[in-house]
Order: sequence, then C-alpha cells, then structure tokens
Amino acid sequence: MSGNVLIISNKSPFDHAAIKEALDMALIYAAIDQEVSWLFTQHAVLALDARLNPSMLGLKDSFKQLKTLEIYDVENVYVSAEALARFNLDSDNLSIPVIALENDAIRSLIAKQDMVVTL
Repeated sequence: MSGNVLIISNKSPFDHAAIKEALDMALIYAAIDQEVSWLFTQHAVLALDARLNPSMLGLKDSFKQLKTLEIYDVENVYVSAEALARFNLDSDNLSIPVIALENDAIRSLIAKQDMVVTL
C-alpha cells in the first residue's frame, strides 16, 4: 500500500547525524514504494549548501549522498524559503535541485501527507 511520506529535517547538519538518519529513512520509505518528499527547514538547509566542505570541519562527507535521492525516486525535495533567506542561500548555492516554499505552502504540504516524520 503506497502512501505519501514527508520527512522534515530541521536540525543543524553539524550537531549530529540527523541529516544522515533522515536520508536513510527517505531511502527506506522509497524502497517500499512510498511517495517520499523531504523538507529542509531551519538550520538543516545548511546541509544543502554546495560550498560546504565537511572535511574542513572534521566531519564525514555524508552530504554528497544527498545526490543519490534522484536514483531512488525521491524527487520532491523542498526547502523553507525563509530558512534560505536567513542563511543567505539561493538555488545557485545548493547541491541538489529543490523547490523553495513559503510558510503557507509548507503547511499545505504537511496537510497532504499520510505520514510526517521530523528528524
């Protein structure tokens, strides 16, 4: 049985493995034929910054794995337009294609889901 699953990432990618856990969850749900979307809000948008160099921060570069989303049919990746503005990012600075949403559109997206997981 297929359903809509939205994964919401809102934590800094530098604090812990929240982005990696969200990626793993997205791929698991996609593997069992769920319609997976991923929303990056707050500090999590920093994980999408193409200029990011995790090795300089002493981190493992798991961010490059975000590019595998398309292979697993996770094509609906959204970002908070407010968070992009807050961190002075735009689509030219991001490592993967995303759709920026204003707060009203985010609420609408969440309302349309069968399951929402926040990590």
